[in-house]
Amino acid sequence: MVVVVSAGGLGRRTIRWAVIGGVVAFALAPPLLSLDVYSYLSYARLGTLHGLNPYDYAPAAILHDAAAARVQDYRDATSVYGPLFTVGSYPLGLIGVPAGMWAMKALSALGVLGVAGLVGRVATSRGISPAPAAAFVALNPLVLVDVIGGAHNDALMMVALIGGAALVLSAREASGGIAMAAAVAIKLPAAVAAPFAVLGANDRTGRTRLLVGLAVGVLALTAMALAVFGTAAVHGLDFLSGSQQHVSYHSLPATAARGVGVDVDVMRVVFAVAYAALAVWLLVWTARGGDWVRAAAWAVFGLLCATVYLVPWYLLWALPLVALARDRTLVVLTLALCAYQLTVGVPG
Repeated sequence: MVVVVSAGGLGRRTIRWAVIGGVVAFALAPPLLSLDVYSYLSYARLGTLHGLNPYDYAPAAILHDAAAARVQDYRDATSVYGPLFTVGSYPLGLIGVPAGMWAMKALSALGVLGVAGLVGRVATSRGISPAPAAAFVALNPLVLVDVIGGAHNDALMMVALIGGAALVLSAREASGGIAMAAAVAIKLPAAVAAPFAVLGANDRTGRTRLLVGLAVGVLALTAMALAVFGTAAVHGLDFLSGSQQHVSYHSLPATAARGVGVDVDVMRVVFAVAYAALAVWLLVWTARGGDWVRAAAWAVFGLLCATVYLVPWYLLWALPLVALARDRTLVVLTLALCAYQLTVGVPG
C-alpha cells in the first residue's frame, strides 16, 4: 500500500523494476499454498499420456501418475477449466512433471507482467497515473504469493480479458471481442465483463463490431472444443455452480453467517440476491452512459463478495479492472478484501 501511494514519486522505471523483481522472485519459488498446478498437469497428462478426456475423467483415474499423486482436494473432480486453457496445457503433459510445473509458474509470471503492462498502458489513456495502477496489480501480495507462487491460470485469463478491454477502448472492438471470448475459454468468470463492454460501446457501429468479434470467438472456440473434447467440454461451464458446492471459511457469506449465527445457506441466498440486484443496476447504469470499465470492476468485485467459495488468487479477477475504474471507494473496498484474504494460508 505504501508503494502504491508513493508510486508517482518513485517513477515508472522504479516501479517497473520492482514489479519485475517481485515477479521473478516468486516465479523461482516452489509452489506456494496451493497444489492446483498439479491438477492442471494431471488434466493435461490425462489427455496426452493416457488418452482420457479430462472433462470425463478426474485425476483419481490415474493415481499412479506422478502429477495426479500430488493432487489432494479435488482428486475426484473433472476439469472445470475452459477448453482453450486445457488444449494449451497439453504440451505441458509431455515434458514431465517438474518441467511442467516450472513452465506453468513461468506462464503465470509472464501473465502477471502482461496484465501489469496492459494496465499501465490503458491507465494512461484513461487519465490515470500508470505507475500506481501497475503497482496496485503486480505488487499486491496475493498476486505475488498466490497467483505466481501458486502457478495459477487466473493470470492467463486476465491477460486475455484486459487485452480485450484495451482493444475495445482503442476502437478495435472486433479484436477485443475475440480476446474476451478467449478469456472466457480459459476460465468462465471472465464472462462477467462482456455485457458491460457491449452496453458501453461508443456507438452502434462499435457495438456491432464487438458483438461480431464475440460471436466469431465463441463459434471458433466452441468448434475447437467440440472437435477435441466432444460434448463433454460443456462440463467446463460448471465452474461457478460447482464451486458453490464448497464453502471457504474466509468468504464473506460464510463470515457473515458466523457473525449473525445463521446457516451459511441462508446467507448464500441473501448475498446472491444482493448481487443480482447490483448486477442489474450496473447494467442499467452502463446502458444509460455509465463508464463500462467502472461498472465491470464493481460487478467482478461484487461477485467476489457474493461467492461462498473465495480463495486469495481470485482477487486478480478484480484488481486490474479496479485499477482502471477511477473509483477510490472501490479501491479501498478491494484493498480491504485483499487484507482479509491475507490470513488464508497463514498458520493458526
